[in-house]
Amino acid sequence: MSVLFLKRFLQRPRQIASIFPSSRTLITRVVGKMDFSQPRVIAEFGPGEGCHTREIARRLLPGSRLLLFELDAELADHLADQFRDDSRVTVLHADAATLSEQLLKHGCTHCDYVLSGIPFSLLEAEKKRALLRATHDALRPAHHAAFVIYQVTNELKEKGHCAHFARIESEYCLQNIPPMFVMKFYRTLNGHSPNGANGHAH
Repeated sequence: MSVLFLKRFLQRPRQIASIFPSSRTLITRVVGKMDFSQPRVIAEFGPGEGCHTREIARRLLPGSRLLLFELDAELADHLADQFRDDSRVTVLHADAATLSEQLLKHGCTHCDYVLSGIPFSLLEAEKKRALLRATHDALRPAHHAAFVIYQVTNELKEKGHCAHFARIESEYCLQNIPPMFVMKFYRTLNGHSPNGANGHAH
């Protein structure tokens, strides 16, 4: 376990949410929800120390963009140092709610994927709904585009918070501490799992 990750969890448990970084199995399942056959624009909310980010960066094609939204200043600095030599990666010490503004600021119109590890169950209801709507609207109107999230609870699906997304897929990953729901919320109705998806980074 990263010493920095543990330290930040102990200092800000509600923001970091889990004392353990994601397992290799969870990372593989989460990142496997995205198609990397073409350049992509991806935003990640709450990347922490970067365990999912590293796998995404490993798969990204040249010409892709990866925007990381990290509220914790120390973790944001750690990420900036970690990816300082990768021009595709931009670290933002910014709230995920500024997604649409940040996309425009960095020359992008939409995201192909938004990945989130932030604990939505801890967000105030109004902020939760606003962030989910902003995420939906920031996704490219294409069949591959989706919001991918891993959470301890299945609240977003069970309570209908993501009813404005066209289609939902959900699975449970037991090989993680704690076990996690991995959900994929498609922007359009004809979305499908990776392998053969289309769409380009802007």
